[in-house]
Amino acid sequence: MSGEPTDGSNDAPIGGALVAGSLSAVETAAPLVHHLTNDVTTSETANVTLHWGGLPVMADAPAEAGDMAAGADAVVINTGTASTTDVDAMVDAGRRANEAGVPVVLDPVGYGATPHRVESVGRLLDAVAFDIIKGNAGEVRGLAGEEATVRGVESVGGSDAGVPEAARALAAETGAVVVASGPTDVVADGERAYELSVGHERMGSFVGSGCMLASTLGTFSAVVGGDDGGADATTEAALAACAAYGFAGERAAAGDPAGPASYRTSFMDAVAALASERPALDVASRIERV
Repeated sequence: MSGEPTDGSNDAPIGGALVAGSLSAVETAAPLVHHLTNDVTTSETANVTLHWGGLPVMADAPAEAGDMAAGADAVVINTGTASTTDVDAMVDAGRRANEAGVPVVLDPVGYGATPHRVESVGRLLDAVAFDIIKGNAGEVRGLAGEEATVRGVESVGGSDAGVPEAARALAAETGAVVVASGPTDVVADGERAYELSVGHERMGSFVGSGCMLASTLGTFSAVVGGDDGGADATTEAALAACAAYGFAGERAAAGDPAGPASYRTSFMDAVAALASERPALDVASRIERV
């Protein structure tokens, strides 16, 4: 799927039609998105996939993880609570998805916090060709070989300066489109990086918002990009997913929910409303090539 024309200085597919078209494609295809994911946020990731119009499935048993991946439309691998046995299943699922041409998203939660997490993500990167790698600034910097501080599963300290360069370097090394989430999201391939100024600070007020973005990326990559679409289409999928996700966050905050639990509910409602309405969105003014 192609986006709207761009101006001469910013060659991203930046039109609002990209988001609306992606949502329409999700509604038509109802893609099956297989998750091997964080035990803490299973419900959140399943629900956000469903509200976008996808079909979530969580089949992380080693006996079936690979079979489910081969028959899915996208696979999301999240290492937030992964044991060694879980990583075995993730490797199998990722390899089977690669063989079937199914796009695979990696969310390396807490990368750099412990040796086990570093080893687990390293195993996955050695064994699986990922279409999209999504992490916070600390995780992306760490994966790119830079010094970064991750405490638990959160990036702490440091500034956001240099994140586009780290994301672009990681993309060039892995062949994946890299998404660095934060107050300003970064989407990068091996040559280009874009900043998206979309979203709301309250999106960080509840546990699971980062995991839900990975599920959103999986849902969109199932219908825009992947093995048949090529690198440009995968970049489009990531841009559309991040834009839609951020606009849902803004819409949820507009009603000034009373607290974080109310905001989380409003956010889920906003996702479902965007998926249903597919409104015209001013995406162009929110994306800048850097």
